[in-house]
Amino acid sequence: MKFHLFHSPVSFSRVDPLGNGLSEEIEAEQLEAEAITLEEGLNEGEIEAYWQSVQQDIQKDPEWFDFTKE
Repeated sequence: MKFHLFHSPVSFSRVDPLGNGLSEEIEAEQLEAEAITLEEGLNEGEIEAYWQSVQQDIQKDPEWFDFTKE
């Protein structure tokens, strides 16, 4: 029994991730007054305090489960 394999070349067209107007949308968002920038210095203490308050708030949820106690 003979098997003949036929191979046809497969090619893929390159996709532009910023195609379909995405680059224009990104540029417009960057120009908005509320745009997030990292030009300001980060205050690590404020960030840590904020997330600690978030965690404390979450722990007040009656369905909170702490995996570290297992």
